[in-house]
Amino acid sequence: MNTNQQKETIDHIIEQALLEDLQQTGDITSEAIFSDQDTAHAVIKSKSSGILSGAYLINPIFSRINRQIEIDLLAKDGGQLNKGTVICTLSGPVKAILAGERIALNFLQRLSGIATLTNQYVQAIKHTGARLLDTRKTTPNLRILEKKAVLHGGGCNHRFGLFDMILIKDTHVKRSGGVGNALEKALFYRGNNKDLKIEVEVQSVPEFEEALSFLPDRIMLDNMSIADMQKCVSLIKERNVPVETEASGNITLATIESVAKTGVDFISSGALTHSAAALDIHLVID
Repeated sequence: MNTNQQKETIDHIIEQALLEDLQQTGDITSEAIFSDQDTAHAVIKSKSSGILSGAYLINPIFSRINRQIEIDLLAKDGGQLNKGTVICTLSGPVKAILAGERIALNFLQRLSGIATLTNQYVQAIKHTGARLLDTRKTTPNLRILEKKAVLHGGGCNHRFGLFDMILIKDTHVKRSGGVGNALEKALFYRGNNKDLKIEVEVQSVPEFEEALSFLPDRIMLDNMSIADMQKCVSLIKERNVPVETEASGNITLATIESVAKTGVDFISSGALTHSAAALDIHLVID
């Protein structure tokens, strides 16, 4: 996905979020209480510690509601938040500020939660050579935002979707009659297009050895023991072949360091996006 496609996707997400909350009528509570001339000054700030993600959405959200709102961003995505950290200030029509409040906070809380959890995982393996990856286990239609949040937390992005990498999972392996059959077909499909990467999931050392003989770009070690992962990494070193390894399956903060120490290149975790708790962030009107 190029830069223009990313911008278009994010713009669409914001438009749909505004439509969901305001429809064509708008905020009828504020319409009942305030006039168009009523103004306010507000701050968005963190009520807990974590890593910020979603600040890049604040300006587009409030600008779409009313361009008279003055926005001053005081914190950057990927930056550390502490209790009381001011993320931005808003000045302008009070009706417009309140119309965008919940939408902005929903994005900030969700995305900062992902960035915060990601950073905890990254910190646990920073002394190793392993890199942390996300997965496709994201909220429908919010994948681009959640994957950006992983980056803000210090992690790396795996494939964006089914279209940009061949990843042969256990379901493919079972239906095609084995690791070798699946890889042979995938390699034929790729042909000379080396930009199209191929990864295959294996669940045992024998499967790994079979996969290794085809030299895919990466082999995923799914739910393997520490000893088996160490064996797989040593086989690559012994054969001196350019194949990456990725550990996956039941990765937690308690286990990720020991997994990283096996020598794998990557560790992927769906928990980064499907289990992250929202960070407590709120808006206060002076």
